[in-house]
Amino acid sequence: MAAFLTRVKGLFQHLMERPSTVDLKKYTEVLTSIEWREESVAKLTDAELTEAAGELREKALGGLDAHGMVELCALGREAARRGLDQRPYDMQLVGAMELLHGRVVEMGTGEGKTLAGALAAAGYALQGRAVHVMSVNDYLARRDAEWMAPVYELLGVSVGWVDQESTPGERRIAYGKDVAYGAVSEIGFDVLRDRLCTDVEDLVHREPDVALIDEADSVLVDEARVPLVMAGSTEDSQGDPEVGAIVRTLRPGRDYERDEDNRNAWLTSRGAKYVEKALGDIDLYSGDHSDRLAAVNAALHAHALLQRDVDYIVRDGKVHLINTSRGRIALLQRWPDGLQAAVEAKERLDPTESGEVLDSISVQGLVGRYQRVCGMTGTATAVSEQLREFYELKVSVIPPNKPCVRVDEPDRIYDTVEAKETALVAEIVEQHETGRPILVGTLDVAESERISEKLTEAGVATVVLNAKNDAEEAAIVADAGAHAAVTVSTQMAGRGTDIKLGGADGDENDHDKVADLGGLFVIATGHYSSSRLDNQLRGRSGRQGDPGRSVVFAGLGDDLITQYAPDATAGADPAEDGRLEDQTSKRFIGHAQRVAEGVHLDIHRNTWRYTRLIEHQRGLVLAYRDDVLRTDLPAEQLNEHCADRWETLAEDVPEDVLANAARQILLFHLDQRWSRHLAFLSDVRETIHLRALARETPIDEFHRAAIGEFKGILKEIRELAVETFEEAEITADGVDLTAAGLRRPTSTWTYLVHDNPFDSDAEQALQRVRAAIRNVKAGKG
Repeated sequence: MAAFLTRVKGLFQHLMERPSTVDLKKYTEVLTSIEWREESVAKLTDAELTEAAGELREKALGGLDAHGMVELCALGREAARRGLDQRPYDMQLVGAMELLHGRVVEMGTGEGKTLAGALAAAGYALQGRAVHVMSVNDYLARRDAEWMAPVYELLGVSVGWVDQESTPGERRIAYGKDVAYGAVSEIGFDVLRDRLCTDVEDLVHREPDVALIDEADSVLVDEARVPLVMAGSTEDSQGDPEVGAIVRTLRPGRDYERDEDNRNAWLTSRGAKYVEKALGDIDLYSGDHSDRLAAVNAALHAHALLQRDVDYIVRDGKVHLINTSRGRIALLQRWPDGLQAAVEAKERLDPTESGEVLDSISVQGLVGRYQRVCGMTGTATAVSEQLREFYELKVSVIPPNKPCVRVDEPDRIYDTVEAKETALVAEIVEQHETGRPILVGTLDVAESERISEKLTEAGVATVVLNAKNDAEEAAIVADAGAHAAVTVSTQMAGRGTDIKLGGADGDENDHDKVADLGGLFVIATGHYSSSRLDNQLRGRSGRQGDPGRSVVFAGLGDDLITQYAPDATAGADPAEDGRLEDQTSKRFIGHAQRVAEGVHLDIHRNTWRYTRLIEHQRGLVLAYRDDVLRTDLPAEQLNEHCADRWETLAEDVPEDVLANAARQILLFHLDQRWSRHLAFLSDVRETIHLRALARETPIDEFHRAAIGEFKGILKEIRELAVETFEEAEITADGVDLTAAGLRRPTSTWTYLVHDNPFDSDAEQALQRVRAAIRNVKAGKG
């Protein structure tokens, strides 16, 4: 009975916390007061406006009351009018106030999220809080910081940004500002770099306080599946070119097979014998050759499953992964070393440096450091459960300033990819003849280039935006609404630039000319694995009450269907052009997308389940490390355990030098032991699926191994430090760690590991379900 009541309570709580449109009645009085105060604020000089903001800062330390919220919004509205020539709409002010209450706000494309976020960031800053505005990439972080700078300046709030080119000094200055903008990965990498500092003066971050997250669903959901990693150089080998050359000669069906999802590949008996003979008549499956087997599996995965211009591109002699959720290069992202080296060997490229993981952090772990988290995006509702489950965040839906009048057509479904693309090109040609601008959303780089080529052959000039030319994205996106423009783009999520009817430099006449043609026509070449991404693409049309239209051209041969509904077949005979009108085909597509969303949720949930304990252990280690770095703890501990050695050295070595030597020794062993712990956990994680075969619960076994390995780790670190302190050469110049055999990496670098490159628990379960369905259909059970 108790369990039943708990479930009922949980369901009731879930229903009560579902996102809903903000009740504007509670803001009516506030908005009226803001408008009334706006009249007097408009009479202030710039200096008086800044002075008024300073007075608010003095009163708001510790929090904004109702009067303070009105003052902030009135001052912010006037600052935006003067600095940007934009008067924030009431809905933008409502969005800012919801952000100040710690919510994730959903605001449609073109509704002014950037300005609403800036007003909220300024509001937190005026309360004496340090704000990090996290974005999805460097470009948006710098653009928004510079764009909003006049508003911040008038409000007396300092602002800065970090990107990949920022020096340590520039980072330290940026993080010292009231508001600092940065890509979530860059801010996270700085956290990791700080964790390796051996001198307080080298730290760039200060205590985390407020995180305001732009494109919150992309950052908190999509990016959360990819951990951030700090690595250090080692002398390990850089892959196995011999294995790569052998695997390139293997033939599908004869030497290896793939599952129907193209997610896994394995050697056949014939293929295994061929590889063993080519490697010198070895036994791949003996313990003596486990390293060769791992190299073969990685090479086969790279050769058979990863496609150039779909999963990655090659540029400047290097492999660059493609972020599947945003269609652009995933900067600094790589697969685990074995698979990364295999892809490089496949493309006959020089291998990149490999090394050991010194530390890593998940997006959940990064965001969990902050005292207050809020965010904004155009599509938060679809991931509201994940935001609540993983971050304890609630979603507030902000009504649009003007009603959306965009027409979203039903899917046009075809029996084959070829029939779909023929119809798609014909539709674009017909629409283009009217002068109506068209935005074509494709699923990958290869498709974007293929569609562009077909349109060129049909006499339609196109501009292509994909991972190969994402540096020009802002200009390309901004002009996608110009008369007769045809823009072909991979995933539009996180592009961050509004599409103005008539083009970026168009006037009111240009706007009206395009509006009379029906506005921007968005055409998708298929459904994404998430309905949220579909909606982000649609949302590029119909901004601020503009007319617009959208449609999805889908096919039963699309990757989404073949991967997640492989048994889909046409429910009725297609028309002569291959079009399907039956409800069964529509249901297959909806089903495939729901299965894909379920798999991605399971990956996210699984990642969080495995990293939550690691984050707890990391917290304990880092708290100890912070004490070692900032206090006299090293001297106290080593003096206590090495009293005689300490006393002997104190005759010739100054006390501060001796204390610093103790600090450096303790930090080295702490960092090295933590790195070893992470390597151990990685090995456990990679083999954890074998526990399922023994009918053990993988996550329980992982926790058992992780807790057992961690037990006594701090004691072990102190014991190693004592041993080194007793034996190391310590002079008035300090300790020579290298002479003592304690070498830190000669170089370090950061990257994101494309997590889960092989099978996941959810996908294994999905495979079993599919196998059961096939068996039933075949009459086997």
